[in-house]
Amino acid sequence: MKEDPFLNPINPDKVAQNPGLLPYAHTAGGAVIKPEDTGKTKGRSILAMRQQTDRQMNQLYEQMEVLAKQAKLIADRKEISERIYDAAMGFEPIISETYYMYEKEDGTDLLSLVAPHEWGRSFKYSRYLAKVILLADHTWDVTYNEESN
Repeated sequence: MKEDPFLNPINPDKVAQNPGLLPYAHTAGGAVIKPEDTGKTKGRSILAMRQQTDRQMNQLYEQMEVLAKQAKLIADRKEISERIYDAAMGFEPIISETYYMYEKEDGTDLLSLVAPHEWGRSFKYSRYLAKVILLADHTWDVTYNEESN
């Protein structure tokens, strides 16, 4: 029997119409395509997601700590300012001026224009508490006397 020169020797059932779309290599020199281990992929993805969200949560906690410290400083300044305004003073305080806070013998406070070193021997209070400066928002910047604490 004579072979037909136009006969395809490859079985048509074994030939793909679009070999480039096959999910595996279709030639000996083709790229090796391995199925992914979905458990491993999910595990890596979850780990990366947790690391990223933990980092973001830590940043938020750090920001909250800064805000909490600022709120505490403002609350302290408010409390100190109220104490200073409750102190006896014979003048109207001026913004940005320095004043001195003393404790009297009876335990009440006094705001004075006179610094501790200016009293000389006539110092008549039980102790010097702090140097204070009136701020523009009518709170006080306080520098405590280390010896009185």
